[in-house]
Amino acid sequence: MSFQRWQVGKRESMGGGAKGKNLNMTASTAIDPLPLPTNLPRDDIPVEACNPKASYFTKKALPLRQISLYMANSSNKKKIFNDPIYGFVSIPDELHFDIIEHPYFQRLRRIKQVSMTNLVYPGANHTRFAHSLGTMHLMRRAIQLLRGKGYVITDEELEAASIAILLHDSGHGPFSHTLENSIVHGVTHEELSLKVMQRFNEIHHGRLDVAIQMFKGEYEKGFLTKLISSQLDVDRIDYLKRDSFFTGVAEGSVNAERLLEMMEVVGNELAIEAKGIYSVESFIVARRIMYWQVYMHKAVLSAEYMLRNILKRAKMLSAERDLFATPALSFFLKNQHPFDDGHDPDFVLDQFCQLDDYDVMTAVKAWRNDQDRVLSELCRRLTDRHLFRIEMQEDAFDQNYIDDLRQKIAHLYGWSLEEADFLLLQGVSSNHAYHPKKPAINILYKDGTLKDISEASDQLNISVLSQPVVKHFICYPKELVI
Repeated sequence: MSFQRWQVGKRESMGGGAKGKNLNMTASTAIDPLPLPTNLPRDDIPVEACNPKASYFTKKALPLRQISLYMANSSNKKKIFNDPIYGFVSIPDELHFDIIEHPYFQRLRRIKQVSMTNLVYPGANHTRFAHSLGTMHLMRRAIQLLRGKGYVITDEELEAASIAILLHDSGHGPFSHTLENSIVHGVTHEELSLKVMQRFNEIHHGRLDVAIQMFKGEYEKGFLTKLISSQLDVDRIDYLKRDSFFTGVAEGSVNAERLLEMMEVVGNELAIEAKGIYSVESFIVARRIMYWQVYMHKAVLSAEYMLRNILKRAKMLSAERDLFATPALSFFLKNQHPFDDGHDPDFVLDQFCQLDDYDVMTAVKAWRNDQDRVLSELCRRLTDRHLFRIEMQEDAFDQNYIDDLRQKIAHLYGWSLEEADFLLLQGVSSNHAYHPKKPAINILYKDGTLKDISEASDQLNISVLSQPVVKHFICYPKELVI
């Protein structure tokens, strides 16, 4: 009897049949599955092939009995989850299920989508895990709608696009882009996402080849790559809708279904039907609002730059002595360019894919009492939400003003100017709600002509919104008397 037939027969024998019913089998009532065929190799069985929850940096094979039990516990891989944004969403097949179950992807449960925004909007605790599942749902919905309009998209292409968008954020580190600018140098989150996809491709014997082509923008059907990454892609549609929901900023919400319904394909590129132009305008305005009201909120900027300096200070100190940190965080604190310093690339990726928000905040809490006064001061302020005052303006700050602030900080704390530098945060934030130099959002008219949204819009001056907004900012302790 096959394993699947045994499982169905077992369920039926317990009553109620096997048609989608959930049997609450306890450890005492469960019966071990039949053993696997004896001709299966008992050694060198890849861990990834049989148990995605196994330690992903070990190379040991699992005992045969453990493989058998794992197969029994994971035979039903078509799951449904309840998303607060879209309602019930399905995991379509075993490949998606196995990727989602893998520790590389489960890590995204422990990384907040909007970094430290919850210090301003307390409800903003949603994760990159939920966002990634949301983008998968939107991608599959978009392809369903395009197929309904007669565009040929194969099942292989549907699977590839779905997997590509599911993994598009898999290379993000803790607290969004903070790690890229503090302890993980020389590699972007997009490059890390590609490394993760390539690892999954090895595990699944080349089934992600097309997904990787789409992710890299190399696939022949350009409109599928634009659904993954463009100025109107399912990534942006989901994060605007999701972030506005969890922050409570209603002005940032977009009509996802309307935008997807209005999509067409013209010359291998995406376009929006002319009657959907107002939804596109709303999308662009929502992006501008969310950027300045949420992502670049003054308090959020202050907190993120404080965390950035905490990690920079910790990295500097780690070159001199051991600091409290998880093994994964310690590895990146002690290595300047871990992906380029001759380390085994698989090992480095495994270390990175163990990093999450918990690693960082656990260390920050411990460092509150570190012997280094700069590190402890920054950590106490961040964990207690005693954030720095922030000034923002269109022009760069005068260097004399910056030097004066540095001197005052040094005098206030009795520190050296070098130490005072860690309490004087500087940066530049800029945003294009719509970027005129990137591939356009095209509006399709009934006569077949295409127009850039910045030219087609008659209700809003999108050409104005396409101009970059640049703001210089400086942060310093509120106790400082200016």
